[in-house]
Amino acid sequence: MNVDVMTGYEVRIANARKIFTDADFVIIGAGAGLSDAAGLKYNGKRFSDNFGQFIAKYKFTDLYTSSFYPFETEEERWAYWAKHISINRYDIGATQLYLDLHRLVKDKEYFVITTNVEGQFAKAGFDKQKIFAVQGDYAYFQCAKACHPKLYYNEELVDAMIKQTNDCKIPSDLVPHCPVCGGPMDVNLRKDSYFVEDENWKTAIANYQFFIGRAKEGKTVLIELGVGFNTPGIIKYPFEEMVFKFPSFSLIRLNSLHPDGYPINEKRTISFIEEMDMVIKDLDS
Repeated sequence: MNVDVMTGYEVRIANARKIFTDADFVIIGAGAGLSDAAGLKYNGKRFSDNFGQFIAKYKFTDLYTSSFYPFETEEERWAYWAKHISINRYDIGATQLYLDLHRLVKDKEYFVITTNVEGQFAKAGFDKQKIFAVQGDYAYFQCAKACHPKLYYNEELVDAMIKQTNDCKIPSDLVPHCPVCGGPMDVNLRKDSYFVEDENWKTAIANYQFFIGRAKEGKTVLIELGVGFNTPGIIKYPFEEMVFKFPSFSLIRLNSLHPDGYPINEKRTISFIEEMDMVIKDLDS
């Protein structure tokens, strides 16, 4: 385990606060652990309270594994996904943890790269031009075979699906079809080779790369929040590589399960296994 995880919390938070205060640039890298800490949990009471009928019918155990269930019909699949999207994207406003994180960085030169798809950063007030949501957004549908690079905002249709769900099915006339090829639609989530990277996605990655180029010219702190090993090549490994390559970069990692990093970066990494909400508030004090 990193030395900086083993030292006292007060020492680590003081060191992290100084690094953050002195930084010219801040890059936030956020994974599923951040949303889980914010209350958007994919299991337990939140899952059972919202998916009782689906649990009884399909024996679902959590909101992650149920996303891969091989539904027999489109009517069943969209009844599930409408509920999934609604409780994670539309039924909840900005959570306190995301609001606290925004308050921490709002006066800094910052950028966000995230694998989360619930739109919490924008809801909390982060500049949309400074957010790169790599894996998509629950708020959009796309052609399941990516026949054209366009996304479709889905709030109205999702609401209609939920209101007309009966016995874990939606009416056939609500099943979405691609307006170009007529084939099935899908949620804009990166789960296969058909993920649509539209013009907004391409602009976001260009903005992120431009920001990194600027950040190389000053003191930069990378704040990694709840990033695991499902897709480490998006945030975790690139963050470690930037710390290794650029002497003016430091890394603050908040992760109770995976606090360790590259040993060679140990002197410029401070890791926290403590509760995220506490650490963010203490960094801001």
